[in-house]
Amino acid sequence: MVSVLAVLDLRGVPLSELALRLPRPEPMGELPLQAVRSIIAQVKQGGDEALFELGERFDGIRPRFLRVPEAEMQAALERIPAPLRTALEAAALEITNYHRHGIVSLPPYEADGVQVEELRRPVKRAGCYVPGGRARYPSSVLMTAIPAIVAGVEEVAVCTPPGPGGTVDDATLAAAAIAGVSDLYAIGGAQAIAAMAYGTETVRAVDVIAGPGNVYVSLAQREVAGTVGVPPSFAGPSEVVVIADETTDIRHAALDVVVQAEHGPAGLAWLVTWSIEVADKVAAEVAKIVEESPRAAEIRSTLDAGGYAVVVDGPEEALAVSDAVAPEHLELMCDRPGDLLDLVHNAGVVFCGPWAPASVGDYAAGPSHVLPTYGSARFASVLGVDDFTKKVHAVTLSRQGLERLAPHVEQIAIAEGLDTHARSVAERVKGGDR
Repeated sequence: MVSVLAVLDLRGVPLSELALRLPRPEPMGELPLQAVRSIIAQVKQGGDEALFELGERFDGIRPRFLRVPEAEMQAALERIPAPLRTALEAAALEITNYHRHGIVSLPPYEADGVQVEELRRPVKRAGCYVPGGRARYPSSVLMTAIPAIVAGVEEVAVCTPPGPGGTVDDATLAAAAIAGVSDLYAIGGAQAIAAMAYGTETVRAVDVIAGPGNVYVSLAQREVAGTVGVPPSFAGPSEVVVIADETTDIRHAALDVVVQAEHGPAGLAWLVTWSIEVADKVAAEVAKIVEESPRAAEIRSTLDAGGYAVVVDGPEEALAVSDAVAPEHLELMCDRPGDLLDLVHNAGVVFCGPWAPASVGDYAAGPSHVLPTYGSARFASVLGVDDFTKKVHAVTLSRQGLERLAPHVEQIAIAEGLDTHARSVAERVKGGDR
């Protein structure tokens, strides 16, 4: 049986040189930026009719309707199997409770006559993208819409590609009902991002767009940034780095390498270990799992371009490799994983120990599964309530506070050649009480 993980032996490579020796695949190749810009321009000009045309071209089907009637969501909730409904409701509760826990109200800052209060204000309308095509993702409805609703957003719109028959599958419709989605649109791809950013006859424009998708969707979000708010992360194809040692269950490590590759092409699936025996055994087990999987084609498409078993000298080197990759998911499936957390700097989410597989985070751990990919974990974070809120600062000064700061304000304003700035504080202080 041929291994589907390329083994990369970096033992003996100095810590400072590890990042330079990594293959770091470029899974997206040449970015289809011109195609994305063309789609956006077509939607801006053609509105609803452009959405229908693009849906036929890219999804292979003309949607029955762009906006799914609310009654369809409620009906789907009744149609889905009871165990699935229970699972979706349980996941929604975990996600809601986690994000409510993360809302912190800071007391006002006060210092010698200066008070600054931070006011958090949600955007009015948020747009969430939920991918489709190769699979359906009701979990992504929960993971995008619920943080927005917890943040206080009044209206949450979801766009997702239609399936066979030109409408949205029942599981996704039911998840939208459970989450409390305001508007659900059967629109996919870059055209969905354009519709939410600029609006059409049917789709009302939003203030923020978030959610995972393919390279077209991710690029489209970057293109409309500025017109609407967009999180800084690049939420694209799925990634995982699994760090293992001699204590790791080989089968579990192999399964978790494959889990994220199951999503399909253009992702990353890496094993990092300081044991060549572990690397060989996991690679062999991965090959078995791929052969058994009903989604073998999707898994192979990821592993062929982005599947590696990396062997290093020890835990410190393993974390250096992971930091260089900056993966969406990092699993510490080794002994004493908590001891390694201080070495983690670049990762979307870290799963610690043998009982915390990334698949739990994909569905029900609480934090959103919309995570930074393609190296954006170096500067970006998991989707959360902060992505749907704005900070407004309310500044209050007493006379004493102004007198304390006025000389500094004057000096800096004069240095910048802004005479009126200087006079606005100087005349208040000199004028006395009014």
